[in-house]
Amino acid sequence: MIFSITTNVNASYLSIAERFDLQLFEALAPPFPKVKVLRFDGCHKGSEVHIEMNLFIIKQQWHAVVIEQGQSSEEWYFIDQGKILPAPLKYWKHRHRILHQESGKSHIVDEIEYKTGFLLLDYLMFPFFYAQFAARKPIYKKYFSK
Repeated sequence: MIFSITTNVNASYLSIAERFDLQLFEALAPPFPKVKVLRFDGCHKGSEVHIEMNLFIIKQQWHAVVIEQGQSSEEWYFIDQGKILPAPLKYWKHRHRILHQESGKSHIVDEIEYKTGFLLLDYLMFPFFYAQFAARKPIYKKYFSK
């Protein structure tokens, strides 16, 4: 399953890129499941992020590694890929793109690809994942308006 969500932000793409840090990562954490950051290396190639998700009585690990990072005059991006994923996920790839727009504005684009191994389950999980990333829109706007 592949989807993307775009957020318009009133800040330059490079100033946004500079603030993609642990503080933003924690601000973007969803209300459910509760997330505890165990490791956050940053957004450069080879960086790792380890989180523990608390699903009531069950705790699950999620480890991702940044497999690519790049920048041009029009875009800054990085791609993280899941190494250790919570059940039922089998595959996770998240491309974070910040696109330069006119007048010092930018688009933040979250492009997500995931698989559970069962197409029906992929579709059943879509509303959950879409809601999680749609909830980032007001957080991005507020965080980058400071």
